[in-house]
Amino acid sequence: MKTHLDLALDAPGSVLVVVAHPDDIDFGTAGTVARLTDAGTRVAYCLATSGEAGAPEELPRDQVRRIREAEQCQAAKQVGVASEDVHFLGFPDGHVEYTLALRREISRIIRLTRPDVVIGMNPERSWDNVYRSHPDHLAVAEATMAAVYPDARNPHAHVELLQAGYAPHAVPEVWIGQLEPLDVFVDITDVFDRKLAALTSHATQLTHGRFDVETLLREWATRTTTEHGLPPGRLTEAFRRVPSA
Repeated sequence: MKTHLDLALDAPGSVLVVVAHPDDIDFGTAGTVARLTDAGTRVAYCLATSGEAGAPEELPRDQVRRIREAEQCQAAKQVGVASEDVHFLGFPDGHVEYTLALRREISRIIRLTRPDVVIGMNPERSWDNVYRSHPDHLAVAEATMAAVYPDARNPHAHVELLQAGYAPHAVPEVWIGQLEPLDVFVDITDVFDRKLAALTSHATQLTHGRFDVETLLREWATRTTTEHGLPPGRLTEAFRRVPSA
């Protein structure tokens, strides 16, 4: 069943977005984040890496890490997310694996932020678009679901978290981007400029000129609208809702 989510009425109190790299959120879900924060939702970000394996190639990796973290915090600001709510886990960019350590760290952030909804990445490999199936994306997506269930809610999972004061938390539902069948649709037309501002905050990643960012984002959001029979002329982000409590 398709849900045209009215965030003015149905906004969750707290949301955690979990991704692999800086800019993953801003390509995929920054419009939804802007709608959520406008509706009063507290949104936090959890990033497995700091994107230090990317451009600029000529800089030391520690410097790239600092730059990309700063860019992500600036991007978060554009859509209403405070810098103190942006959590970097420090896993090595390009070498993220589905491990208990990754599950534990995502569980820690879930227990810290105590979200009503987790927005996660798609754990299924796409054979149509290689960029969607970066191995870091797949590992983080799978670890996020394992952190939601069973780890974050189980006091006997990662007992060191409990000992450190991170009380268990059961997440009621997960929204997964790009996973069919999509059934949650968010109209981002009125906040599209903020989504664009968030993405263009990642200046180091957009200097190569391979594509026009605004055109690309509009094409993606328009395609989602058209393919799912939503009101013409609107821009849409979409998710699959997975009950988890």
